[in-house]
Amino acid sequence: MERTVVDSRDAVPGLVEGERAEEYRRRGWWSQHAIADHLARNVCEQPNADAFITPDGRLSWADYQDRGGRLARVLVGLGIERGARVAIRLPDAASYHVALIACEYAGVVAVGLGARAGERELQHIVEKTQAIAMISHDEHRGERMSDVVARLPAVRHHVVVPRFELDPGSTLLADGVIRPDPESGALESRRIGADELWLINSTSGTTGLPKCVMHTQNRWYYFHLNAAQVGRLGPDEVVMSVVPTPYGFGLWSSHFTPCILGVPAVVTERFDAAVTLELLERERVTVLCAVSTQFRMLLAHPDFERRDLSALRVMFTGGEPVPYAAARRFEESTGATILNFYGSNESGFATATSVGDPQEKRLRTAGRPRPGTELRLYDADGRVTDGRRGQPGTRGPAICLGYLDDPAGNRELFTNDGFVLHADLVELDDDGYLSVAGRKSDIIIRGGRNISAREVEDEVAAHPRVALAAAVPIPDPVFGERVCVFAELRGPGSLELGELVEFLLARGASKETLPERLVVLDQLPRSTGDKVAKAELRESAARMAADSRVAR
Repeated sequence: MERTVVDSRDAVPGLVEGERAEEYRRRGWWSQHAIADHLARNVCEQPNADAFITPDGRLSWADYQDRGGRLARVLVGLGIERGARVAIRLPDAASYHVALIACEYAGVVAVGLGARAGERELQHIVEKTQAIAMISHDEHRGERMSDVVARLPAVRHHVVVPRFELDPGSTLLADGVIRPDPESGALESRRIGADELWLINSTSGTTGLPKCVMHTQNRWYYFHLNAAQVGRLGPDEVVMSVVPTPYGFGLWSSHFTPCILGVPAVVTERFDAAVTLELLERERVTVLCAVSTQFRMLLAHPDFERRDLSALRVMFTGGEPVPYAAARRFEESTGATILNFYGSNESGFATATSVGDPQEKRLRTAGRPRPGTELRLYDADGRVTDGRRGQPGTRGPAICLGYLDDPAGNRELFTNDGFVLHADLVELDDDGYLSVAGRKSDIIIRGGRNISAREVEDEVAAHPRVALAAAVPIPDPVFGERVCVFAELRGPGSLELGELVEFLLARGASKETLPERLVVLDQLPRSTGDKVAKAELRESAARMAADSRVAR
C-alpha cells in the first residue's frame, strides 16, 4: 500500500496554516532548510571536521553525508516509496544520526524506537505506524535483530548497518544481501522538506500503550533557535548529549543544534557516568545536555572532583524538576550555568530559563515563555483563567502535528484553537516565571522519562497471583522517582519482586515499566466511589523513602 506524507488538517491537528505560519517564517522561527541542507554546508566548509565523536571513534561531516547517502540509496533500491515509514532501532550513537539523515534523503518517515522498548511496545509502534522496514545493527542489547524482525509481520525489509564511526567500509546488509557500494541515484526529488512529516516517535502518555507523536523538522529548528539564544551558543561549541536520541530532548541536542551550528556532537551508546566524565574532559565539552538524574549521577561519581571540566560553560536539563542543592553544587564545581526547559515531546517547550536569569530563578523555576510561544493557564473546567495557577497550554512554532491516527488522544492533547495541554498544574510568580506545583495526570517521572502508572498497573495485573495493583512514584535521590507497586493478591501466599519482574520481562514489558518496589497488602485503601486511594499510597511511598534514608 502506498504511503503519502501527511498534509491535510483533518489528519494533522497541529498543522499551522495561513497567517500564523507566514508569521513564523517571516520572523525566522521556521526555515526552508532541512538538516540535509545544513549538513551540505558543513561538508562544503569543513569536510574533515568532526561531526560526531564517540568513546571509540569519530565521524567527519563528509563521512556523515556519504554514509547517509549510501544508506538512503539502499532504501530506495529496495523499492520503498516516498512517505513510507522506516523504523530505526539503534543505540544513541553516530549510526542513529546517519539513519535519520538517510531517511530524510530517501523521503521516508523515520520511526524512532527507544533503545529500552520491550517487545510488545515495539510491536505496537511498528503496527501503528505501518513501518515496512527496519534499520538496525545485527544485534541490539544481546538479541539478534533478525529474530526480532521475524516477529514483526508488517516489516518487509531489514537493513543491517555497521557502527559507522568505527567501520570505514560501511558494508550494508539489506534483506540478507551484502550491498557494499549502492549505485548512485538522484535523491533530491525525494528529500523530506522542513514542513513535512519527518519523524514519528512515542510518548508514554497516561494510559495504555505509547502514543505515536508526529514531528516536522521546523518545530525542532525553532527549538534550536531558542536554545542558542538562551545559552548564547556560538560556532566554537562542543556539544555532548547523553539523553536518548529519538525523543524531543535528544533530537534538538544531538541531531539539530550541533549540525545547524556546524559543531561536533559527543554521543555515547548509553549513559555511563565514568565515560561521560572522561569525554567531558577529553573533548573539552562546552555544552552538556542531560536530565537531572544524569547530572546527579555525575556528581556522585568518585571521578567527578578529579576531572578537569573547566571548558564546560552551559548545561541544559529538563524532563523533571531541577534538584536545587545538586544544581548549585554542580555550578559551583564546574563554573557552568544550568538552564532548564519546561515542555514535552508534544509541545516542544513552554518556558525556558536563560544565562541572563538570576541563579534563584534558573534553579527554582522553569523560566518564562519565549518569543513566538503563547502560554495560557486553564482551570479545572477547562476554561482559560487570568489567575497564576492552572493547567498550562502552549501554542507556537514548537508544537507537534499531533498523535498518529488517534482522534481521541488528539482531542485530549489540543484545545479547539490549537493549544497543546500539559499534564501538570503550574504557578506563575510576579515576574512570569513558571514553577510546577503538581500533576494533573497519573505519571511517574523516573530519570526524566514519563511512565504511565496505568500501563504499569495493567502489566502487573496480568500476573495470575495479582488481584489488584496500584503504581505510584516513590522518591529517589538519584532518579527523582522510581516505580513502586502496591498489590492485593488472590488468596493466601506471597509474591516477591524478582518473581514479578521475571514474569513481566517474559511478557515483553518495557524495562521502564518494571516495578522497583513491591508492597503486598491485604487490601488496597479505597476512597469515595470505591476507587483506590492513590493519594494515601503516595504518602505511604514517601514515608518508606524517608525511613530508608533515616536507616542509612
